[in-house]
Amino acid sequence: MNFPLYIAKRYLRSKSSQNAVNIINFITFLVIVIGAAALFIVLSGFAGLKNFSLAFTNSFDPQLKALPATGKFFQLSPAQEEALDQVQNVAFYAKEIEEKVYLEHQGKNHIAYIKGIDSNFRKVTQIDSALYLGDWTINESQVVSGIGIANILGVTINQFRSPLQIYAFKPGKGSISQQGIRSLYNQLPMVIGGVYAVEADLDNKYVLAQLPLVQALLEKQPDQFSALNFKLRNGADETAVRKALSDILGPNIVLKNKQELNSTLYKMLNTENMATYLIFTLVLIIALFNVVGAIIMMILDKQQNSKTLFSFGTTVKELRRIYFIQGVLVTGLGGCIGVLIGSILIWSQLAFGWLKITPSLAYPVAFDILNVGIVMATILVLGIIAAKIASSRVNKKLIAQ
Repeated sequence: MNFPLYIAKRYLRSKSSQNAVNIINFITFLVIVIGAAALFIVLSGFAGLKNFSLAFTNSFDPQLKALPATGKFFQLSPAQEEALDQVQNVAFYAKEIEEKVYLEHQGKNHIAYIKGIDSNFRKVTQIDSALYLGDWTINESQVVSGIGIANILGVTINQFRSPLQIYAFKPGKGSISQQGIRSLYNQLPMVIGGVYAVEADLDNKYVLAQLPLVQALLEKQPDQFSALNFKLRNGADETAVRKALSDILGPNIVLKNKQELNSTLYKMLNTENMATYLIFTLVLIIALFNVVGAIIMMILDKQQNSKTLFSFGTTVKELRRIYFIQGVLVTGLGGCIGVLIGSILIWSQLAFGWLKITPSLAYPVAFDILNVGIVMATILVLGIIAAKIASSRVNKKLIAQ
């Protein structure tokens, strides 16, 4: 057996004759446990908040989305449609067209976006889970709107006697003064058949309508769209699918996944996560100075033992290694116990939701094995540095005293 490891393990289990040394060792170990548990809980909390924030975007964002590189609209030829149907690992794709419109109902008005969708839109997104009231009745006379739009305009579902008025500017050129006001826009009366609820910005943004109806409202051709939404098969290679789609759609189309569609949100969440991690790591660095002090106290307490071992032929390098290993074992064991305690707390929150944001909403957390690795790696790296600094105090002069 490795001799320094054997002695270090004995020192780890044994108690000192000096009560003060025992107290210092216990406090040091407790600090490591609390620090590891706190770091893991915070990282798990941020992971939960990240998932909670991104869950809102999942309602409208597909796995892959094709957008025009320039302008608002692009054309999709029958040959391209046929080629898209043959792409492997694409389960479904949905067409959409989107434009800003003016909404009016009984003197109240609001500027929003009308999104024309086909029957596959509900298959490539998770919009079904966002339905709050009514049903997904989208046809020539009915639409689905966000709950924010319905509240702003004071409109209820199935209000056939007083439909929602949708106004969209006509495309074209010319002076406004040369045309009548009514000739500048197309008007479409629609009844709200259902209401979705996701989050405030999205709830105030969209009216979902039938694709051909919106194309006619905007005076676009049947082969003109704003985007194509793709759902991939389970286990599909996104890179390979993107290449196949790019070859079909050409250079005038850009493909974006969920992260690219919400790059600002991802950057903000990742930055906050990194900042919190660095702050808690700084706290751990300060706390692990206790490890340095505890190991030095142990070196002084075991000074006579070190002399005896040195007399039996143990080198100074091996003596240093004994205390170095002891420091690594203390931090490693403390980190494991801290992560275990943190994991129990996170699992209890997931199971029982004992910490609430609102009476009906538990604080979101997520157990991620990556966070376990991050915490353990942080603790071990800092512990190795602390143990190295402390063990370097062992030298021949100290042994000779």
